[in-house]
Amino acid sequence: MYANFITRLNDAFLGTDRKQRLRITRSLMAANVFVACSFLAGYACFTGFMAASDLTYLTSTIAVNIVGWYLFLRTGLNQRFEDPAMTLPQIMSALTIIAGAYAVTGPVHGSTLMLLALVLVFGIFNMKPKGAKIAGGYTVVLMGITIAIKTQTDPLNYPLKLEIAHFVLTAAIVPTISSLAAQLSSLRMKLQAQKDELANALVRIQILATRDELTGLLNRRHMLEVMKQHSKRLERSGHHPFCLALLDIDHFKRVNDTHGHGVGDEVLRNFARIVQSGLRDTDVLARWGGEEFLVLLNDTAPELANLGLERARQLLDEATLVPALPTLKPTFSAGLTAYNDLEALDVAIERADRALYKAKDGGRNCTVIHPKQVS
Repeated sequence: MYANFITRLNDAFLGTDRKQRLRITRSLMAANVFVACSFLAGYACFTGFMAASDLTYLTSTIAVNIVGWYLFLRTGLNQRFEDPAMTLPQIMSALTIIAGAYAVTGPVHGSTLMLLALVLVFGIFNMKPKGAKIAGGYTVVLMGITIAIKTQTDPLNYPLKLEIAHFVLTAAIVPTISSLAAQLSSLRMKLQAQKDELANALVRIQILATRDELTGLLNRRHMLEVMKQHSKRLERSGHHPFCLALLDIDHFKRVNDTHGHGVGDEVLRNFARIVQSGLRDTDVLARWGGEEFLVLLNDTAPELANLGLERARQLLDEATLVPALPTLKPTFSAGLTAYNDLEALDVAIERADRALYKAKDGGRNCTVIHPKQVS
């Protein structure tokens, strides 16, 4: 009960989107810098180094900043921007508040310089190189202006010689942190690019391992795996019988010899596309080798499976496979058989192959159905 309550409370406060929760959590973690700043200001006020009105103004500004960014992230408005984490704007608002704290904390103002470094370090792993440089430059300029004003308006608490030292320290440390952030960001981007390249390469390898490069159909090796899966399913359940058909483009060698291999490749690609369109979504078409294709026709008997092959034959007759050669009308012969769940796959494939040769001997452009082996 308690765990469920905490879960619901976290979902209500941080949201349910994983990325948004992470962004909100990081923003609230960064608020620790402001808590430290508030304690420092409170100490300065307690010791008489800072006016109570300045403490109220500073803590109110800090509270508005924390709540404002929380609401901005929680409502999802941040997702409209290129950087949904809003890293640079959050860092610049924090730097501005710390510069303000530097200006109102009197004799203890030097301690706020550590908070500047902390804010920049917080964004070191999230900012892009350009953002890191902007944040560094903004910090140096902002602190330079703040120091110049305070040495003129409050020289007692901000003596010129001390403030020069503070500025030199800021001008030396901040660019170093920004440069490091830019380098880390650049390295992170390169690593991400390499990761993406590896992921894309893996996808390409997987495609090459399962797909025929020319037609985009399943290749022979993967088709064997698909047939094994269907065979095991049939063996377990006794349902979902399937048929196998071997298709061979008639006189394909003549196409290559007469028109060249470029036209032959175009014939193969468009043949695969058209035959696929004539089959059902549950049927599986693969390039078996050369101009030969294998079809797994699922949940059907040979006579009904042949309807799909004849539909593909009709679509092929109506189509133009090579636009530059509209009179080129390749046909195909097919050998079709039902798979017997008690036989090896190569036995059924061999039976379909024998039926294919009968179709070719019988004049081509037809389908011969070979009865399945009786156990």
